[in-house]
Amino acid sequence: MIQSMTGYGKADVIYNGKKIHVEIKSLNSKSLDLSTRLAPLYREKEMELRKLIQERLERGKVEFTLWIEKDVTTTGGVINADAVANYVAQMEKISVDVPALQISPERIWETLVRLPEVVQTSSIEVLEEEEWMNVYQGIEEAISNLIDFRKQEGEALYAKFCGNLQKIEQLMHDLEPYEQSRVEKVRQRLTERLAELKGVDYDKGRLEQELIYYIEKLDINEEKQRLTNHLEYFKQTMLNGCGQGKKLGFIAQEMGREINTTGSKSNQAEMQNIVVMMKDELEQIKEQVLNVM
Repeated sequence: MIQSMTGYGKADVIYNGKKIHVEIKSLNSKSLDLSTRLAPLYREKEMELRKLIQERLERGKVEFTLWIEKDVTTTGGVINADAVANYVAQMEKISVDVPALQISPERIWETLVRLPEVVQTSSIEVLEEEEWMNVYQGIEEAISNLIDFRKQEGEALYAKFCGNLQKIEQLMHDLEPYEQSRVEKVRQRLTERLAELKGVDYDKGRLEQELIYYIEKLDINEEKQRLTNHLEYFKQTMLNGCGQGKKLGFIAQEMGREINTTGSKSNQAEMQNIVVMMKDELEQIKEQVLNVM
């Protein structure tokens, strides 16, 4: 079954007080166009991630995001006691020298925490193998969710394509009554024109030959047969699994060629109207096939 290139997946991982969020989404593209946004701790694994995404998703404009939401109870900063003592001593001295600048005890901590070097939060994190294994499982889960989304979209596209193909096939059958009637109309029109040429003799056998030649030029049986084959091939290709988007696009082009040739041979307004409706159905297929992986 075909898959869509449109998809979305996410997963959350809890490890050592950290909540790690994985998000991945994709749109249609001719090839794999991958952009990543990673938390600094995981940037060393970017090439490994790119390889994994390329193997699993194959095509599409993919955006991958991996970020960390830390627990404030485990990531709070450390108060620098020496800096606090130094600041308090200076504030007390200034309060003595300039009484108007005295700070009330209730507000002293509010002021202190805003001063440089009071709260130290700098710490160098090292990616542990156990943490990465947990994150990697979350990444695979998010990718799997996106693939499931693609499959659901692919089922919807399959139903849409089947409807379009069935409509084209029905319209092709609708041409048949006009094909039969136009032969007699061509014969009648030529006979009437010749009748207007009074006093001119013509070879009726030659007229039949010319009429047959003219009708053969307007015959669309070959185009209909090729179009029928293309319609069937399109259906079979959709059932051959994912990765058929480009092939379906080529088949749609061939279908368009046969429909255009049919239109050029349609010398009746009714037939041309039917051809226009066939082109409309085909255009819908061409638009949606761009989203097939």
